[in-house]
Amino acid sequence: MLDLEVVPERSLGNEQWEFALGMPLAQAISILQKHCRIIKNVQVLYSEQTPLNHDLILNLTQDGIKLLFDACNQRLKVIEVYDLSKVKLKYCGVHFNSQAIAPTIEQIDQSFGATHPGVYNAAEQLFHLNFRGLSFSFQLDSWNEAPKYEPNFAHGLASLQIPHGATVKRMYIYTGNSLQDTKAPVMPLACFLGNVYAECVDVLRDRAGPLGLRLRLLTAGCGAGVMADAKVRALERNIYFGDSCQDVLSTLGSPHKVFYKSEDKMKIHSPSPHKQVPSKCNDYFFNYSTLGVDILFDATTHLVKKFVLHTNYPGHYNFNIYHRCDFKIPLVIKKERVDSQTEDCTLTTYSKWDLIQELLGHPMEKPVVLHRSSSANNTNPFGSTFCFGLQRMIFEVMQNNYIASVTLYGPPRPSSHPRAAEPPAH
Repeated sequence: MLDLEVVPERSLGNEQWEFALGMPLAQAISILQKHCRIIKNVQVLYSEQTPLNHDLILNLTQDGIKLLFDACNQRLKVIEVYDLSKVKLKYCGVHFNSQAIAPTIEQIDQSFGATHPGVYNAAEQLFHLNFRGLSFSFQLDSWNEAPKYEPNFAHGLASLQIPHGATVKRMYIYTGNSLQDTKAPVMPLACFLGNVYAECVDVLRDRAGPLGLRLRLLTAGCGAGVMADAKVRALERNIYFGDSCQDVLSTLGSPHKVFYKSEDKMKIHSPSPHKQVPSKCNDYFFNYSTLGVDILFDATTHLVKKFVLHTNYPGHYNFNIYHRCDFKIPLVIKKERVDSQTEDCTLTTYSKWDLIQELLGHPMEKPVVLHRSSSANNTNPFGSTFCFGLQRMIFEVMQNNYIASVTLYGPPRPSSHPRAAEPPAH
């Protein structure tokens, strides 16, 4: 049985690990994977058709805990303990819930002190006692007790009339004063762990197509004696098609992984695949997982030839490999009306394929069907995705009409720099 410390408005954890509000989804899953022998039977709950309308939930069924992540920014918003019999809980080092100590109203009052009058929910038959960043829900035993806790009868002092010995049914940890209005906080300093994260990524482009990326990066100090005074710093960096490998390393730092392409599965869709001479060396990717970005370099020139932006939707084969890239792609749409020749629009991580087709027009060719599977396991429970090409961009579309990734192509940036004389990578 887990023995966990409750920190209102902040976290739930122990000396080995901690689930902190604002923590990225990938970090929480990493904790669960690392301690899989202790924390077992974890469910991932999400809406397959409308993933942005419902929280993404990690359900620790063996321990009676749910971690609720914001559907958009994928940071931890609420920690819910829905079965207190499966876990030990303490506050300031003193247990208020264990096999020997029942979480009664008297015990909660003794451990946490006085608070404002509670709220009775007649529909749920639950009595909610709220502290800042922490709420307890008590179950009423029978309908006969319910009228006493209605505000009309209790004059707003329902917390004074809760039955003695009533025990906690659920506990919630969140940010602010209201569980209903809470939002996922910004990422805590302790979650940076020396990594750099992307707050947003803007696609730079001209009328012909993409030119590069502008990344707003967030980082914090790391190392011994630094975290106490560390602050989150925001940096803005630009990278372009045609940048060298050294340019990207100096701009973004080292990637999390470098991946060499063993084969080009899209070669068959080129005009004359049989005429292409096999390359003696392979193109390679820089994988920046915390940015949600891949950068492909040409094997010969070592210049950027492709960017891949990942949306990290649940229900996709690559889910949880990357953090969500919150990108914006500006578009200039030509209109047939005389009074308005162009219209500015923006595609985002949350745009659906139907909207994109309305703005850019329907692709002339049929989509390429992409079926991912590993060499060890040829099954993919999420099914195939569809790749559509428009304006030097390839949109990978999931079966629920959301975008799994966007691949950007473009010519190297014109420059007087000597590397501009090298052959462009297309």
